[in-house]
Amino acid sequence: MNADDQSGFLSLHGNYEELLSYQKAEVVYDVTYRFCERFLKRGDRTIDQMVQAARSGKQNIAEGSKAARTSKEMEIKLTNVARASLEELLLDYQDYLRVRDLRRWEKDSKEAHYIRKLAKQTPLTFEAFREFCETRSAEVVANIAICLIHQANYLLDQQIKWQEQDFIKEGGLREKMTRVRLQHRNQPKRPDKPGGKR
Repeated sequence: MNADDQSGFLSLHGNYEELLSYQKAEVVYDVTYRFCERFLKRGDRTIDQMVQAARSGKQNIAEGSKAARTSKEMEIKLTNVARASLEELLLDYQDYLRVRDLRRWEKDSKEAHYIRKLAKQTPLTFEAFREFCETRSAEVVANIAICLIHQANYLLDQQIKWQEQDFIKEGGLREKMTRVRLQHRNQPKRPDKPGGKR
């Protein structure tokens, strides 16, 4: 059954690993984990906050994608949670740079352009950024994370718009179930075959 098949009410969702938003969020998590390991002191509460925000961004995209099969409302809610978590993480990185008087890359800087170009790889994985995260300064790694978070957030904003439009157009699970039942009732019955068997 394909996504447009009207014979059922469960839509085909769940391939979250193919979503660009998920791929970028996963890289953000990997970058953040290593950033905290390298540049924050053990016992710093910021470590848990940043790693959990990064994890929440990644996990909620996946959970929302899986939940979409039975609940568009839950898909939208979880995607919004992912978006909010990455926004929280973005502020943590920006705070890190600001309070230490480190440079934050301008949107149109050559460094930001380079990272955006690097992030166009598909599928996108942490390997594209591993060398930078393991060898460059905290300033550079934080800026790389900021660039990636901005990209993930842009994709999530678009994703939420599409999800809202799908909900407006298709409704939730109850509406789909009702449509399927009505379509089934309205189907003409096939005449009995000779011998009383259909």
